[in-house]
Amino acid sequence: MKARTITGLAALFSPSALLAQAVTLDPQGSGAITGALAWIQGTLLGSVATAVAVIAVASVGLLMLTGRMNWRFGATVVLGLFILFGASAIVGGIRTVATQQ
Repeated sequence: MKARTITGLAALFSPSALLAQAVTLDPQGSGAITGALAWIQGTLLGSVATAVAVIAVASVGLLMLTGRMNWRFGATVVLGLFILFGASAIVGGIRTVATQQ
């Protein structure tokens, strides 16, 4: 009975079952939501956001060097910016690894 349950779960979470669900078309009316998300992405990754991120890293680095900021908080800011601006590369890497298996 236990082996049958494990086999059923393996079939449920197999890549073919997951990919069959991912191929569905966009539902009707989702164009507005997609447009809004594209605007948010453009705002978060645009030239203004890049300039603000450069200023943030410079100020955090200066505060860390002068001993006015905790190193852990400064590293968290820098790591957060890496994740924000590298999100598309991170997702692309995860997709590549997922499709190879």
